[in-house]
Amino acid sequence: MSFFDRFRASSDDRSSWGDFWFEPVSARTSSGVRVTPDASLRLSAVYACVRILSETMASLPIVLYRKRVDGGKDRVTDHWLHTLLCRRPNRYQNPFEWREMLQGHLALRGNAYCQIITNPRGEIVELVPIHPDRVRMELLRSGEFRYRVTDRFGDELVLPRGDIWHLKGLSSDGLMGMSPIELARESLGMALAAQDYGARFFANDAKPTGGWIEFPGSFKDAEAKKVFRESYQAAQSGANRGKVLVLENGMKFHEVGVTNKDAQFLELRKFQITDIARLFRVPPHMIADLDRATFSNIEQQSLEFVMHTMTPWAERWEASIGAELLLDGDELEVEFDFANLMRGDAASRSAYYQSGIQNGWLTRNEARVAENLNPLDGLDEPLRPLNMVEEGDAESAEMSDETSDPTTETPSPAQDGARTRLQAVVASAADRWARRISRSGAIDDKEIGLIAEALAVPLAAAESWAAKQNGQVLAEADLRVSLIQLGMNP
Repeated sequence: MSFFDRFRASSDDRSSWGDFWFEPVSARTSSGVRVTPDASLRLSAVYACVRILSETMASLPIVLYRKRVDGGKDRVTDHWLHTLLCRRPNRYQNPFEWREMLQGHLALRGNAYCQIITNPRGEIVELVPIHPDRVRMELLRSGEFRYRVTDRFGDELVLPRGDIWHLKGLSSDGLMGMSPIELARESLGMALAAQDYGARFFANDAKPTGGWIEFPGSFKDAEAKKVFRESYQAAQSGANRGKVLVLENGMKFHEVGVTNKDAQFLELRKFQITDIARLFRVPPHMIADLDRATFSNIEQQSLEFVMHTMTPWAERWEASIGAELLLDGDELEVEFDFANLMRGDAASRSAYYQSGIQNGWLTRNEARVAENLNPLDGLDEPLRPLNMVEEGDAESAEMSDETSDPTTETPSPAQDGARTRLQAVVASAADRWARRISRSGAIDDKEIGLIAEALAVPLAAAESWAAKQNGQVLAEADLRVSLIQLGMNP
């Protein structure tokens, strides 16, 4: 081993200096502090914001959809991309750890990289993350670009564009994302300087300086003054800090009266928390800054966090996955499911489900599935309000009314209104049962009782009607007319 090989980085090095040779050299800020993404994590507000963004993104379920001809969507769970994103992205990490790590890279450095490993069929079997500080993009004269990756041993590997999945943050050139830490290094440098000052302040017994000593006489020479100063400092520092001070020859100790409030230290620290939350677009109450928090604005800020912070991040992920990872011809859509973040309390969810079920745009089984309950038989049909019917059902009811016996007496206005409401109810039930029977192609004994109950007719009349229908071609339109006649004239 040569002399220089002793200083070579090693994959077995887990110390704080293990990545020293790979970290970018940052500029010194006006406060005198060098700010890097890793150094900024010394600030609790930065760490809290990055952790919130990373853990929230990692906790959102990823759903794959395939579009249908009628405009609907079907969930896909048997595709290799679902296995990659939701089961095992690589041999080292589970999906939560993998997404948490990549989102942390995006939040701190504006870029996240994964090496793409495929099988002979072209399907991606692994996405191995690469630390952004080890990756350098190289532009080619042809207009393409490639990546130079430095491994933990210091060796450089050149990878083409198709072997790297590059997830970018806000970019100014379309190629590389901008690092939020580098852009806000002056603000973060001031926060780090204030934090270091506070640590030194309390290390000095919460005194800005040690004070000064009044001596009525004079020292013999400069050397004697130096010896006295060094002996005094040795007697009041280290293990001797806080011990009784003994002065001779009329000396007096004067303490400096400058306080942290005079330097606006606490106000600066509070402002830096809000400034860092603004940088990452995280509501201050989520990082435990509750100075201006109330019940109403916390609820609104939590909603805005989902809408204006996490939704853009999710859209960025979805667009990159669809453009870079899906093969040509795969008509799939990738979405992050925000339902868990928007669940709210039990009362709000109950009102939401009740509105959907009563207005017919949500079935009862869909509500049960949303609450992690198993579906039940007979709850797949949407309900319809009794005072509302579709236009086609209203026309059927009018036609049924026109074909009624003309010899009957003209009803009174009250009777006419009651009959109209009855026609609407019967038409609604007839439409639902005609659709259901035409799908199954038969009428079983259990359904006969339900039909009689829905149309409010005697069971014998329903049985007689069912006996006439069995053995015939059960067209939906004919069934609807027949059921309306049964309900209106049992």
